Amino acid sequence: MIKQIMHDPTFLSQKAVPATKMDAGVIADLRDTLKANEANCVGMAANMIGVNKRIIVCQMGALAIPLVNPVITKKAGEFTTEEGCLSLSGERSTKRYKTIEVSYRDQNFGAHKQEFSGFIAQIIQHEVDHCEGVLI
Repeated sequence: MIKQIMHDPTFLSQKAVPATKMDAGVIADLRDTLKANEANCVGMAANMIGVNKRIIVCQMGALAIPLVNPVITKKAGEFTTEEGCLSLSGERSTKRYKTIEVSYRDQNFGAHKQEFSGFIAQIIQHEVDHCEGVLI
């Protein structure tokens, strides 16, 4: 179901709690909401739809891939960039890394560790920041 985008910085600044298998509906809602906002958005965290769980969805080509309980375990190639956010107005300068390694669970709670680079890595970093309550 398409959900309303959260704009409250107090809510968005809370650190997300770990997701469980009971949160499967949140993944579907994130995918639907990301699809509805695809003209302006390439990734979404659960807190952006008012759910304080550690779940993100990232557009990777034609697929919106969920990462449940993501943790960035390695970073390399620091750079500074400008980013916008559907939950906040304007763009802000932020520090990112060209390559990251992420431990996460898929929508069936299977464990994964994967390296991402380029724009996909940047999207994941932005959404993981949301899970940490970090606003750009």
